[in-house]
Amino acid sequence: MDLVEQKRKQREFALASVSEVSSSSSSASPGVGVFAGDRLQIRNESNHILLSVHLTDFQLFRLGPIESVCMVEGSDDKQTSYSSGVAIQFRNEEESEAFHCVFQQWKKDFNVQAGNLPNGTNVITSKSKFDEKIESSSAKMYFHYYGQLLHQQNMLQDYVRTGTYYAAVIENRSDFMGRVVVDVGAGSGILSLFAAQAGAKHVYAVEASEMAEYARKLIAGNPILGQRITVIKGKVEDVELPERADILISEPMGTLLVNERMLESYVIARDRFLTPNGKMFPSVGRIHMAPFSDEYLFVEIANKALFWQQQNYYGVDLTPLHGTAFQGYFSQPVVDAFDPRLLIAAPMFHVIDFTKIKEEELYEIDIPLKFVATVGARLHGLACWFDVLFNGSTARRWLTTAPGSPTTHWYQLRCVLSQPIYVVAGQEITGRMHLIAHTAQSYTIYLTLSAKTWGPGAEQGGILQTSSCKLDLKEPYYRMSQPQAYPLNQDQQPQVLLPSQDINIQSQDLDEVEMMQQPSPKSCAQIDSLMQTA
Repeated sequence: MDLVEQKRKQREFALASVSEVSSSSSSASPGVGVFAGDRLQIRNESNHILLSVHLTDFQLFRLGPIESVCMVEGSDDKQTSYSSGVAIQFRNEEESEAFHCVFQQWKKDFNVQAGNLPNGTNVITSKSKFDEKIESSSAKMYFHYYGQLLHQQNMLQDYVRTGTYYAAVIENRSDFMGRVVVDVGAGSGILSLFAAQAGAKHVYAVEASEMAEYARKLIAGNPILGQRITVIKGKVEDVELPERADILISEPMGTLLVNERMLESYVIARDRFLTPNGKMFPSVGRIHMAPFSDEYLFVEIANKALFWQQQNYYGVDLTPLHGTAFQGYFSQPVVDAFDPRLLIAAPMFHVIDFTKIKEEELYEIDIPLKFVATVGARLHGLACWFDVLFNGSTARRWLTTAPGSPTTHWYQLRCVLSQPIYVVAGQEITGRMHLIAHTAQSYTIYLTLSAKTWGPGAEQGGILQTSSCKLDLKEPYYRMSQPQAYPLNQDQQPQVLLPSQDINIQSQDLDEVEMMQQPSPKSCAQIDSLMQTA
């Protein structure tokens, strides 16, 4: 039996002191709290019952690390009021956590059985925060996907990902040694095993999918490490832990960093389980963005809609749907690995500090865009990638998905405009990327890019061209072909976009590798013709 199950089966707790909050004559004395059936009973050292109350008639409030109060609800139907209560002081923080853990589980178990209650009994069953914002069909598919070993293998075989996590943990043994760790969305349990290797006192591996059973099997097969790991099947929004965590470790990143909305669960776990001075691995994420020019990609997407230009498809004219199909293909973000020389301006980035951001701030992300074109080209859209920082006490490591770096299973992402924009070297490109979360565990992307007037008087000039698009991050076009080979000029050398080693992430002055210039694109007559018909 693991530690959490032991705590949940405990039904009687010794209390350092108990006293009635509504009685001026009541003095504090040691006591005992007992969960029995559908009631909580609190007695003092004289075995006098201070409280015996039904589950539906009271609330338990935490006042401090070892202080709580149990308040009995009054009978006012218009608003919640309390008629009496008992102040409780526990002997230590561990027993306080255990008591609250049992209380929460007791409530859930009771609510599950609410259908068997006598007629007229009113029980309010609380709905999971996760279930409130995510549609059930999406959640079912999500947990089914990550419950399969083949998908876990795909992530484990991403050696950039797995190797960076391993290095970040092992190089920072001092952060993990003797500490309590919570692995958020543990999957196969590999990060929990890394934490145990680094000397963690105990690791709680929280996993909501059926992968939790495979994680238990893998951890049991590594008994020296596994004896310090407890697998808990459930969502971090719902589960209770017997103690606070010194470290949270997780791999919550999706495409464009935020896809799948697991960052919100990571933040919720921080608020629920992490001690005030605890560490998060990773602690910071950055979304990098830069405009790009890629005629091959644009032609490829536009050509998909040519099917709908047929005027005699088994006697049917398909052209009425061509325009809709054309825009539909451009509503899919493109996921692939591309040559960094396709970028036509130096990148910028948007910082998400996992240690500080509020969950609600991830529901809507608004990013103003501003670039200066380094070459004359047709601007086809916005390229995006991300990196995350493991800010350990001993070593700091970046995990990057930048173009030109070793490819990861995240690849990069590009938002392609159906109406490209012409720009010249030195021209300012402005715009906005607006991400709005939706219930299918992803985001709708609203992108606008504009080219400002250039040359003499440009500061007084306005917008010359604007192009916008709406994309669904949930439905990308996975284009897994290798990056096109672009010939180097004699004065060019291959480059890799590396994350800055400067950890002052609050500054927009992080050193970025200077972008290579790209040859001007070829004739666009074919695409111009396509766009006119669209």
